Amino acid sequence: MRSTKASAAVTRLNTRDTEYRYSLGMTASGFFYLLRAAPGGAPEKISGDLTLEEFVEFANKTGPQKKVRVSKLDAAFEKQLGNAKGAK
Repeated sequence: MRSTKASAAVTRLNTRDTEYRYSLGMTASGFFYLLRAAPGGAPEKISGDLTLEEFVEFANKTGPQKKVRVSKLDAAFEKQLGNAKGAK
């Protein structure tokens, strides 16, 4: 089902942002929109009508983002790549 990908994006968003509760809505024509509700508040529509891909991208960009963990080995590798580019 198409909405599985959209609902998974909303689930990830709810995991990242605990201040609000997010949910998705779907129009009769098959477009998706994002709803946000503060605790004890009414849901408000925070996006326009979007296609599935646009909705997933919008949900992924909304709210706080996860910090990417960088290991010491990754940092050393990036440093080597930077040195190699500068030598050319």
